[in-house]
Amino acid sequence: MAKNETIKIKPSLLADDLETYAALKKLPNYAPANPAYEVPAVDAIYNNMIAKQQKEAQAAADWAAARDDRVASEWTMHNGILGAKDQVLAQYGVNSNEYQSMGRKKKTEYKKPTRKAGGSGSTPKA
Repeated sequence: MAKNETIKIKPSLLADDLETYAALKKLPNYAPANPAYEVPAVDAIYNNMIAKQQKEAQAAADWAAARDDRVASEWTMHNGILGAKDQVLAQYGVNSNEYQSMGRKKKTEYKKPTRKAGGSGSTPKA
């Protein structure tokens, strides 16, 4: 039996198991001493595995769809807020407290550009 049954089986090992399962089903006189390994019991194990794989695939698809819906709703919210900020700007102006409450900086709060001192302190390039 396996050492660690909590990790996923390698696909190559599972493929080998499926080939062995197909060969087992074709054995004409297969009669194991342990009834847990008879062909109908192994068929039930196989069918259970397939059902669980399908359930996982459907859950993964549902999760991906839910994630896409969440992302779309987040972008809709973001675009809505950007539009609302534009409307506040249009209605109240760039120097209003309402514009500032939207997380924007008033135009009057920016520093005026100043001219830097000219070439008297610069060194010539060689």
